[in-house]
Amino acid sequence: MISRIRFCGTVVLLLSVAVSAEADDSKAPSVTYKENVKYGQADEHSLVADIAWPESDTPLPTVISVHGGRWRAGHKRDGSAIKVKQWAGFGFFAMSIDYRLAKVAPVPACYQDLQCAIRFVHAHAKQYNINTDRIFLIGQSAGGHMVSLAATIGDGKYPRTGGWADASNDFRAAISVAANYELTTLSWGKNWTPAKSDAIEARKYASPVNHVSRKSKPLLILHSDNDRSVPINNAILMVDALKKADAQHKFHRYEKMGHMGINQEVIDRSLEFIKQQSTD
Repeated sequence: MISRIRFCGTVVLLLSVAVSAEADDSKAPSVTYKENVKYGQADEHSLVADIAWPESDTPLPTVISVHGGRWRAGHKRDGSAIKVKQWAGFGFFAMSIDYRLAKVAPVPACYQDLQCAIRFVHAHAKQYNINTDRIFLIGQSAGGHMVSLAATIGDGKYPRTGGWADASNDFRAAISVAANYELTTLSWGKNWTPAKSDAIEARKYASPVNHVSRKSKPLLILHSDNDRSVPINNAILMVDALKKADAQHKFHRYEKMGHMGINQEVIDRSLEFIKQQSTD
């Protein structure tokens, strides 16, 4: 399930409601866009996201984007996150979240916020015309770590915070871009330091590679050999664990794409993966 490929820029057409990344704007559906929509409340912190969705007679697939920044920085509109209006044009209810950064609230607050966002989508499915059987996560770097953790442990031992506690946190599959999967040997893994519990044990528990099973959600991994932020061996550890567990996954390995953001190659491969997951 491993392929070594270079950047190709091919645009993939998929989903009955989707349009090409190069489609004529005159044929695109009407899109509603809203900034800083509140999806949860964690103590004094309002959790907000940008959302966009097209007009549709049928319930929409959903993509939730989780930005990078080593859990300490980043923003829902930077290059580590999707452009929600673009993805609405592809036929999705698209959501790009901000979450509590480690300098604001100790980990695992950021991960609990992601879980809250998934529950928000389920709780508001009727309002936004969402197909809850087709919810997909995409994350870059630290965001990729979190969506991979969601794919392997779900809530895990972390209490639900932020709201919608009784809603489902189920989703179809996750897309992980330039992410870290084993925190104890990563140079910036020390950023995952909780307020009270043992830091090393917390990092082991928060490492997706330690929770892979055949029941893990399908996972798309994209990583480059010359990534200086997360060495390729970190990703290979995860791929090997997925293979060993016979867990559903796809691995795209690149030679010279560095610490990849949400570029056109990532978009194309993500849409391709989502189409496969939507027809399986």
